[in-house]
Amino acid sequence: MGSSWLQKIKFQQKLKQKNKGVFISPYSSEFDNILVVGPIAGKTHQQLIFPVVAPDPEKDSNVKYLAYPLYVGGNRGRGQVYPTGEKSNVNVFGATQTGQITEITTSDKGESNIAIVNSNGTKTSQVVPAGLQLIVKQGDTVKAEQGLNIDPNVGGFGQEESEIVLQNPIRIVGYLAFCFCVLLTQIFLVLKKKQFEKVQAAELNF
Repeated sequence: MGSSWLQKIKFQQKLKQKNKGVFISPYSSEFDNILVVGPIAGKTHQQLIFPVVAPDPEKDSNVKYLAYPLYVGGNRGRGQVYPTGEKSNVNVFGATQTGQITEITTSDKGESNIAIVNSNGTKTSQVVPAGLQLIVKQGDTVKAEQGLNIDPNVGGFGQEESEIVLQNPIRIVGYLAFCFCVLLTQIFLVLKKKQFEKVQAAELNF
């Protein structure tokens, strides 16, 4: 009991270490068997392993002892977003409005804050995440939605389909018992046939 519990704890810690920094969220509240994973880094996360808690038919009457499909999609690349809806750093970030870039500052985290002032004097700020190379500089005039950084254009989308098969130990034991009875019946039939053939042979010899 203690050894099993210790192994479970070690497995959970190892799992957390492998999936460190990985966001796993449901696709929607309606389809809880569809999960979306990302954003992920391709170099450090070539394989994702995560546990799935199977429903218990004994506690939920809507769950039956059947096979339930599970779909997982990994998003890495153009158009990728965080679970919160914000863009990740593998996108092209466009200008919030048409105007002139008056200031570009860099934060301690490496993010670039770009200030744009339009012809009416309205000032907006656009944050470009760290790791992206800017293609604009202070004094440039940009249009709305014009790209401010080089398109990383990396990654892609991968998906995997699997299933969870809920098993009832009593049903498995019953199935094995049924197979044993069928096998035993076949053996008795063969023995009976051999016995009948011996009786027929003895009658012919008599």
